[in-house]
Amino acid sequence: MDYVKLINCMRCGMCLPHCPTYKESFLETASPRGRVALVRKFQEGELVESEKFLEYVSLCLDCQACASACPCGVNAGELVAEFRCERKQEQGLSTMEDLILRKLVPHPDRLEAATAPLRLYQRTGLQKVVRSLGLLKVFPAALGRMEGLLPKLPDAPLRQTISEVTPAVGEQKGTVGFFLGCVMSLIFSEASLATVELLSALGYKVVTPKDQKCCGAPNMLGHDIDGLKEAARFNTDLFQSQELDFVVTDCGGCGAELKKYGHHLDGETAATAFSTKVRDISEILATEAATLKNKLKPLPLKVTYHDPCHIAHCQGIRSQPRALINLIPGIDFRELPEADACCGSAGTYNIEKPEMSDRVLSRKVQNVQKSGADYLVTSNPGCLLQLKKALTEATPPVKVIHLTELLQMSLNA
Repeated sequence: MDYVKLINCMRCGMCLPHCPTYKESFLETASPRGRVALVRKFQEGELVESEKFLEYVSLCLDCQACASACPCGVNAGELVAEFRCERKQEQGLSTMEDLILRKLVPHPDRLEAATAPLRLYQRTGLQKVVRSLGLLKVFPAALGRMEGLLPKLPDAPLRQTISEVTPAVGEQKGTVGFFLGCVMSLIFSEASLATVELLSALGYKVVTPKDQKCCGAPNMLGHDIDGLKEAARFNTDLFQSQELDFVVTDCGGCGAELKKYGHHLDGETAATAFSTKVRDISEILATEAATLKNKLKPLPLKVTYHDPCHIAHCQGIRSQPRALINLIPGIDFRELPEADACCGSAGTYNIEKPEMSDRVLSRKVQNVQKSGADYLVTSNPGCLLQLKKALTEATPPVKVIHLTELLQMSLNA
């Protein structure tokens, strides 16, 4: 860890009103500057690694809202993540961590096989029976929460059904690579199909290599830096072997990680070149706003937008999604209060820290209800999972969709 980053914190407190965990607890140890201070004291030998110390550090959502607010450019979330990665390298992966992060996540075929029983669980009607009878109460709480987040799954993972090459409609203006993303392919295939359709309609040839692997974000989340580097090198080599203008993703978490490949593989020029090509779908579509506007048809909907942390704070993308929504004729766009505040999903945080996650989520749901919107648009699978469940159960219910799904609705209206 770069010690200079730790001592750059001036303890000014500008981060405090932006930190989700501090806003819910008002504890200094649950704030960005508090966590930086704890890690600094540990690095200086004034603190030992205790259960309490690790509890405070692990409370961070890594939403990086603190980085957006910090006048000195200190990224407390990233510092905490780096610290936990260093500790994990010293301790090594557990058997379960090795099984998930090394033997399951990097292999798309195994991930797809692992979700097959879930499709059967839904198709046979067993899910309805289990939920109606409350049978999940007899299982561990974490399992119940995971099952509760499960939306209706597509008939097959998108990786299995999408063409490797989707030709441009009309005159071809460029070639882009499409990074599928694990959760997007497995759960939100309709949104990714919309992404490809939009790119094709705007004149882009879309190349979707089926050999691509997970971006490595779960490895980073599990503090497995070696696994992350393996994924980065594989995907870099795969996409750099194609002649691409850009590499496009519709997953905020994937985009944030792909853009860091040059940082993770410091000194490897291929990784740096790859990262400079990565674009979130909203960045590409925003450059085609004039063309896109002529293709969109009216949608008389009340819509609001939630900024995913990995889009707004990690990539600095804020105006483009809003501009795209407002291109649609008839849209009643309503700005969401605290739009860039975390929804509490944060990878597996909503499973590992359910109490804090629910408090953060409750604040987001209240703000969505205040907006009066019928639709909430966002662009990250974790946010989609978390908010779909909460807002489906809200009164009145609010539909949650990906940005590209909304645009496709208008395109095909």
